[in-house]
Amino acid sequence: MQAWHVHENGAPREVMRPVETEPPEPGAHQVLLKVRAANVNFPDGLMCRGEYQVRPPLPFTPGVEICGETEDGRRVLATPVLPHGGFAEYALADSRALLPAPEALDDAEAAALHIGYQTSWFALHRRAALRAGETLLVHAAAGGVGSAAVQLGKAAGATVIGVVGGPEKAAVARSLGCDVVIDRRSEDVIAAVKEATGGRGADVIYDPVGGEAFRQSTKVVAFEGRIVVIGFASGTIPSAALNHALVKNYAILGLHWGLYNTKNPKLVQHCHEQLTELAAKGAVRPLVSERVPLSGAADAVQRVWEGATTGRVVVVPSLENGAAA
Repeated sequence: MQAWHVHENGAPREVMRPVETEPPEPGAHQVLLKVRAANVNFPDGLMCRGEYQVRPPLPFTPGVEICGETEDGRRVLATPVLPHGGFAEYALADSRALLPAPEALDDAEAAALHIGYQTSWFALHRRAALRAGETLLVHAAAGGVGSAAVQLGKAAGATVIGVVGGPEKAAVARSLGCDVVIDRRSEDVIAAVKEATGGRGADVIYDPVGGEAFRQSTKVVAFEGRIVVIGFASGTIPSAALNHALVKNYAILGLHWGLYNTKNPKLVQHCHEQLTELAAKGAVRPLVSERVPLSGAADAVQRVWEGATTGRVVVVPSLENGAAA
């Protein structure tokens, strides 16, 4: 089969190499899946660089989120068992953690519904308890997890403010349904949020960026507001001033979706059922901006890691032969 291997750590475009290899052999509680579509995630780039909390042994195949096909023809969603990731024709997955692919979505959309949408669902509903009528601020609103948070926020009845970088991403955020869009490159984020909320601030802030975005969040979070820390795409991990959280009465909440797979797998299943229902209603639909063949995986991972994309970039192996995704 065709697969991408990372033999050393570094920038994705430099260290991901195409290889011809045998399909991996399933171990206990594992299943071999034909990869129908593999979504590209920011952690894929971090993993290539050896900077992610999960460090598979070298060589490994990146790709942590797929829509795959079982031997009996079922379409399923899975997080591949590393080192046999999704940027290949076949991947391994835990047979006990397979989720049925929503019928309302094609392969690429289904692959993109899993980690990003589950992350956003847990962040907004499990951690922040977002309520209808509240104001939700989403940093990087045109990105992979940000676009999911925007759609889920709107589906929950919130007013959504999206912060983006550049006019192209601003247009994407508007198309996703943001009520207010702020371009951090040309606008003062703090002033713009205060103006949009009448000085009150945002009830819930979704932050996958860290760094300056987190500092801005602390300035515009409402009384009894909640800042949910998703990740640090900026590369800067901020230090929270707890005295500031005390005097402004706001909460700082962490969200690591992967822990729910081991701590509360039934809740992961419940989340998937909720997302499937929302997809069937048309309330959410992953924004797949690009479908690329397997040969384009290294470039796709590089661009997602650099923050040069909007929505989701999905690797579709069948495109290599000109087939439909």
